[in-house]
Amino acid sequence: MPRKFTLFTGQWADLPLEEVCRLASEFGYDGLELACWGDHFEVDRALAEPGYVAGRKALLEKYGLECWAISYHLVGQAVCDNPIDERHENILPPRIWGDGDPEGVRQRAAAEIKDTARAAAKLGVDTVVGFTGSSIWHLVAMFPPVPPGMIDRGYQDFADRWNPILDVFDAEGVRFAHEVHPSEIAYDYWTTARALEAVDHRPAFGLNFDPSHFVWQDLDPAGFLWDYRDRILHVDCKESRTRLDGRNGRLGSHLPWGDPRRGWDFVSAGHGDIAWEDIFRMLHAIGYAGPVSVEWEDAGMDRLAGAPEALRRLKAFDYDPPEASFDAAFSS
Repeated sequence: MPRKFTLFTGQWADLPLEEVCRLASEFGYDGLELACWGDHFEVDRALAEPGYVAGRKALLEKYGLECWAISYHLVGQAVCDNPIDERHENILPPRIWGDGDPEGVRQRAAAEIKDTARAAAKLGVDTVVGFTGSSIWHLVAMFPPVPPGMIDRGYQDFADRWNPILDVFDAEGVRFAHEVHPSEIAYDYWTTARALEAVDHRPAFGLNFDPSHFVWQDLDPAGFLWDYRDRILHVDCKESRTRLDGRNGRLGSHLPWGDPRRGWDFVSAGHGDIAWEDIFRMLHAIGYAGPVSVEWEDAGMDRLAGAPEALRRLKAFDYDPPEASFDAAFSS
């Protein structure tokens, strides 16, 4: 059966949801991965306003779309982050930022992610995609020398803050799909293993697979899918490519997206270094049956061209495996 392809609306949150629905339907998408910012899916309204959730469902239905996951990366980031600073003020709702006191921001962010699980359940969605934040990401360079205890405390902080959140997810029958991503508690292969250990591998905490963050770290996306196959709750298709020419560095040199001096950048799916065929074959191998969500990001291409083209390119790899082995006919 063909997979369901959705469009993640985070990069479209400047547009009203109805306009995004119209575009996604015209592009040929099956549904949306709704971002919990802009007017796309507002958690506080979903819980407080009678008819709000029904209205979102009706709008999707009007354009022949479905929703299998909602995403709240921005608020999730603030749950564990240290420091909390002006970057967070720029991405958080004012009611979460409040007076900017760091611990107050973290506590309000955690309460909002709990409410996101409740809102997802009202919408009939069982997966919330997002970030966790990290109190130890700023130690990644390991200089000044980092005592092991500092790293231990970082994973304990993550567990202490997220286990009560995951209790609510359990109660609501919803799962949190953490996107493995630099600046998070899990940003590569081994930090993912440690994050899962920190929350005792509880079922409510799984992974959102996004290979764009693997390529420039020299990680194997297909191998990651295989090893963490029991934790893959959602898949985002985002692309990146490297330009490591002896001057451009892997860490980006504090340069903005699209700057040709960067060592890597996000590009529209099909224009980078990701072996999508390997990934789709592996999704078949591990039995992943959920949606594939296009998260479109490219500083050098208009999204109105990139989003439909990405869908066409990715669908080319979504072929069914054979019903029998190719060598079955050799046997009598």
